[in-house]
Amino acid sequence: MDTILEMKNITKTFPGVKALDDVSIKVERGEIHALCGENGAGKSTLMKVLSGVYPHGTYEGDILYDGGVQEFKDIRDSEDRGIIIIHQELALVPLLSIAENIFLGNEISENGVVNWPATFARTGELLKKVGLKENPATLVTNIGVGKQQLVEIAKALSKKVKLLILDEPTASLQENDSQKLLDLLLEFKAQGITSILISHKLNEINRVADRITIIRDGKSISTLDARGGNITEDDIVKDMVGRDMAHRYPDRTPNIGTEKLMEVRNWSATHPLHPERKVVDNVNIDVAAGEVVGIAGLMGAGRTELAMSIFGQSYGTDISGEVLINGKPVDVSTVEKAIASGLAYVTEDRKEMGLILEESITTNITLANLPGVSENGVLNDGAERSVAEEYRNKINIRTPNVAQKVMNLSGGNQQKVVLSKWLFAAPEVLILDEPTRGIDVGAKYEIYTIINQLAADGKGVIMISSEMPELLGMCDRIYVMNEGEIKGQLAAKDASQEAIMRMILKA
Repeated sequence: MDTILEMKNITKTFPGVKALDDVSIKVERGEIHALCGENGAGKSTLMKVLSGVYPHGTYEGDILYDGGVQEFKDIRDSEDRGIIIIHQELALVPLLSIAENIFLGNEISENGVVNWPATFARTGELLKKVGLKENPATLVTNIGVGKQQLVEIAKALSKKVKLLILDEPTASLQENDSQKLLDLLLEFKAQGITSILISHKLNEINRVADRITIIRDGKSISTLDARGGNITEDDIVKDMVGRDMAHRYPDRTPNIGTEKLMEVRNWSATHPLHPERKVVDNVNIDVAAGEVVGIAGLMGAGRTELAMSIFGQSYGTDISGEVLINGKPVDVSTVEKAIASGLAYVTEDRKEMGLILEESITTNITLANLPGVSENGVLNDGAERSVAEEYRNKINIRTPNVAQKVMNLSGGNQQKVVLSKWLFAAPEVLILDEPTRGIDVGAKYEIYTIINQLAADGKGVIMISSEMPELLGMCDRIYVMNEGEIKGQLAAKDASQEAIMRMILKA
């Protein structure tokens, strides 16, 4: 085989942390090479070394690419050699057009003037390659996340890509968009383009990857040949976490109360910018103490809109309906009142809405319950640190210390900080919106264990997830939502992916 890339004995150190420890990886030309590992294992760091985000001289080891030793000074340097990285957080400008985004910094120009006819014509060709029919003049803000991901790939193609690196490309996509993107990678492979795919979705890796390199705790553990179809998800998981995981979901014996802990009655909300559009339409749901209730639905079904409108009316207008806790109506008209009523909401977007990334773990954990660490209205620093240390130990937040900025944590550990924040607020009911999005299988198991403990402690848990196996593995009962309405509900014993899809698609 023809090797296009070999990274040899890469070591990268940050203050107090060795992120990569003598990591090596070899990628063959024209293959799809998957890179797997738990959050914080070093996958993204390794790719940032490769792409020049961390320039030569800031790490130890060698990069051999396309026949020679490379010493990339920055990302432009690696792009000039055909290495293009697409990060998990898309780097598009929402209020620019598709064409402007694709050629931003790489403009088609003559004498310093952009040639717009050529730009739009070339954009049309690139969009066709990635299967998009959008007008090149369409603003990026007006297309969905799945299409934005394809625009990023079209942007990569505009730079004559030889090695395409995709960091969690399907993390925010629904099933159909994910499959389209994977099909596109297979098409690129047929055209001779090499891809490195970072993903936590093991079924996707098994579907498209030729070989799989696994990194654990900053070290390269193994490279598995998946071309014979004999590599199982359990094989990958074992090398990722260093142990067998016979059960993806921890065992739980439900102890569900007989009374409804929370009821939502006749709840409706309209879109904040399009008042003619109902995003939540006369919804009725409930959860008992000790119960984990799921809400299933496709992207755009209204699940997040329902959760946010209940939690302090933080989304939507013309909100109507009633929320009862322990049989009594409560005021949830503001976030402060919702918290006081015993509600907590773990947002699906932890970085934008769940955390203050520039602040410490301590600050983030205590933020939703400042009275709990104050005396006469003055914050008690010692009490704050004590609470943060308690939750660090209780739910295993992996960090050198609680003064660490949250932005420096892995996705799984960031999610644990968000959960800690709401656990410290001592709610009766927790609404968890995509609680394991973008985190690895080991961290997922830890989050599932926390959810089970909450139920065992008599809390009510409402869990929104786009991963049906997760809902089936965790929930006692599942509501099915589509187009803002509850289409029905299923007890755990009656639930299956097929039954949920039938309910979603029924008229």
